[in-house]
Amino acid sequence: MGRINQGILGGFSGKVGNVVGGNWKGIDYMRVKPASVANPKTVGQVNQRTKFTETLRFLQPMKDFIKVGYKGFAVQKTEFNSAMSYILKNAITGTSPNFEVDYPLALVSRGALTGASNGAIDVATLGTGTFSWDDNTGSGSALATDKAMLLLYNETKGEVIFTTAGADRSATSQGLALPPDYSGDTVRAYIAFIQADGSEVSNSSYIGSAVVA
Repeated sequence: MGRINQGILGGFSGKVGNVVGGNWKGIDYMRVKPASVANPKTVGQVNQRTKFTETLRFLQPMKDFIKVGYKGFAVQKTEFNSAMSYILKNAITGTSPNFEVDYPLALVSRGALTGASNGAIDVATLGTGTFSWDDNTGSGSALATDKAMLLLYNETKGEVIFTTAGADRSATSQGLALPPDYSGDTVRAYIAFIQADGSEVSNSSYIGSAVVA
């Protein structure tokens, strides 16, 4: 119980709820005791940390790609934090304690520009990952001069190969060079587009996984 020492306008000593009063060198003070957490490792907290870790594991290697792909969502937060938030809410699957990224639901780029049509990936040629897509110029906001944003996520190594200024939409294909040690690894492929002046990007499309030759 707290005690008022000098009337209602004076300081008090003791404790009222989570407020502690006292006097130090003639100065009355009050401080709020921090709330204590009875169990900082509840199932819900552990699950959230696991989901966060999986999201970070996926996004960290592609942070430079995310800076371009999420630039339209960097409002009061960074592009990376915006991507973290989206993946956590929309692309984590599984049941406790086994959570993982749902790759087809994960957007590595977000925007209003018209995206890719019939994207595909071929890694059968040694040292090359070849992306292909249909030329959907004129569909929605798609322009022939839009540049391909291509990303291969090496699930085995936790690395990425990407470009944010690739071939024109009208070119319908582009290859990315792959390191020799990628042979036998599983890669996940994403494609998006960015306007030639960099002003707008599209949502990314997940175009599948493949084992590198």
